[in-house]
Amino acid sequence: MSKITLKKLSHSYLDKQNFDSDWALRDVNIDCQDGGAYALLGPSGCGKTTLLNIVSGLLNPTKGKVFFDDKDVTSQTPVERNIAQIFQFPVIYDTMTVYENLAFPLKNRGMTDGEIDSRVKEIAEMLELTKTLNNRASGLTADGKQKISLGRGLVRSNVNVIMFDEPLTVIDPHLKWILRSKLKELHQEINRTMIYVTHDQTEALTFANQVVVMHEGQIVQTGTPVELFEKPKHTFVGHFIGSPGMNILPCQIQNGIPAIDGVKISIGTEIKKKSSFAKTEIGIRPEFVSFSEDGIPVKILKVSNTGRHKIIDTECKSGKIKILSHSSKEIPSGSAFLSFDKKYTYAYGDSWIIE
Repeated sequence: MSKITLKKLSHSYLDKQNFDSDWALRDVNIDCQDGGAYALLGPSGCGKTTLLNIVSGLLNPTKGKVFFDDKDVTSQTPVERNIAQIFQFPVIYDTMTVYENLAFPLKNRGMTDGEIDSRVKEIAEMLELTKTLNNRASGLTADGKQKISLGRGLVRSNVNVIMFDEPLTVIDPHLKWILRSKLKELHQEINRTMIYVTHDQTEALTFANQVVVMHEGQIVQTGTPVELFEKPKHTFVGHFIGSPGMNILPCQIQNGIPAIDGVKISIGTEIKKKSSFAKTEIGIRPEFVSFSEDGIPVKILKVSNTGRHKIIDTECKSGKIKILSHSSKEIPSGSAFLSFDKKYTYAYGDSWIIE
């Protein structure tokens, strides 16, 4: 296992870089602690896979350095870095049995038959593959093949880091939930450094202790699932994480006090200096919005019942506001006033939280 440190990483696939958009990654700095479970989360094209391939050694960064346990490995190959990588689509040998597929990486490293047999059976037990060890891989379902691919990445006990590049894309929704839970269990059992790339917030928040949220080639926030939900440092994090996502509304800030449509809004932090932002906004998650006797005047547009909860769509002069309410609560009709929970209400300047 290794602690992984990325310092001032930037990468471009172009020969010349004149604009921010010419960079796939911009000024990335991360510390992944030894034995931690990390997720790189963001939409397609945000730089997740580029970053993963730089960590693995498949790609050399345009700028910056990669360190394993404080040793510069930027110029080392994947073999020299001693990493295991599991890809989006299963990488297996169809003509081999499940057992032979799992044993193959160990045979290549000269382990004895006894060591190989012990390790293969241990991993097969973890992944519930024991009953299929003697079956040919070609006859397995997509999830069975991906389990083999996961097993090939996990079977080596001495790797510095195990990396997953959207490994559950080809798996149906029910089996995704099972494999997500299994990966979490495996990390707790083997306690190795793992980095998981995904665009699915549920996968990231289920698997990782620390989630790295990426947007347009930058890291906009790193934190625990609770930190990302309760205190988004960037409006993109608030929008991308949560269902429904955070309400983002334009606001005015005068004398350190934000206001929406002339209604002053209490927030959890104090704005001490004069605002000099091109754009200022208020962010509040639907869970922390409630009806009140005064506050922001809104029209009720729609109520959607999802079972335990209701999602209420409302609209004020500055934009739409969603509310997540328990299904048993009565909803006003026509018009109403809204108030925000001060503890979870934040002001943003040019998309970044004002602190």
